[in-house]
Amino acid sequence: MIHIVRKVLLRGFTLAAMMNIALSSLASAQDTPFETHRPDLHRMLSAIGMYDILTIMGTEGINMAPEIEAQLFPGLGGTPWQERVEQLHTPAEMTSLFEGAFDQNTLSEQHITEVTTFAQTPAGLRIITGEVAARQTFLDQTEVEAAIETFFAAVEAGDPRLEILTRFNQINGLVERNVLGALNLRLAFFNGLIDGGAFDNEMSEEMMLAEVWSQEAEVRRTTVEWLFAFQLLAYAQVTNAELESYVTLSETEAGRAVNAALFAAFDQMLADLSYDTGAAAAIFIVGEDT
Repeated sequence: MIHIVRKVLLRGFTLAAMMNIALSSLASAQDTPFETHRPDLHRMLSAIGMYDILTIMGTEGINMAPEIEAQLFPGLGGTPWQERVEQLHTPAEMTSLFEGAFDQNTLSEQHITEVTTFAQTPAGLRIITGEVAARQTFLDQTEVEAAIETFFAAVEAGDPRLEILTRFNQINGLVERNVLGALNLRLAFFNGLIDGGAFDNEMSEEMMLAEVWSQEAEVRRTTVEWLFAFQLLAYAQVTNAELESYVTLSETEAGRAVNAALFAAFDQMLADLSYDTGAAAAIFIVGEDT
């Protein structure tokens, strides 16, 4: 239903968030889990694989820690830095942040029922299972690179599946939403660094925006490559007819509403995590005693 292309936050990083300041987003997380007070939403999110994806995204965040250290404070983080990043990305924290950011009032009972029902059909199960498995596979960067090569080969061969995927991505706004989301995450990371005292001279908002938007073309290119590569892998066992049924769901009022709600929740959750990662990194950059 939704494919978040999580990018690491500074120029030069590869694809892929404690002090009081670094725990700011956790304080606003949902206190009561959906499983308890919104079982209908919990069933839908479970059916479309969101809780599995959240766990995998937490691992993605943890996996970024060594590279962030290498780029920003080489040799100064070690176990304390790794532990802080792991604390921010536990499955429980990821779920709490996501549910806390999810606007429960945007979806009707009919929206929830339609999407849950589709996800539980044989086609839906194959689609969702493939998405979760592909996301797990993409934890290995060599697998990502291999999948991108498969995408390039599909383009060269004129694979008709790419036309279906292009329509699916356009209907759901996946490229534009992911590009904007990735740029916003980089901005949130910069803000975390600044608020954490990482820079001696304060960087203006105009300078931050200029730096972030200067990366738009590269972010767009890598987003397209990652997205199509991921989908070709995820739907390898899905027929074109089944994939067309997914496109049809995306065009319905329910599909559009759920997709918009998911993106809004992920955008808020990942912005909070990105800010907190920057704030946590700042502690090591300035050399405070942790």
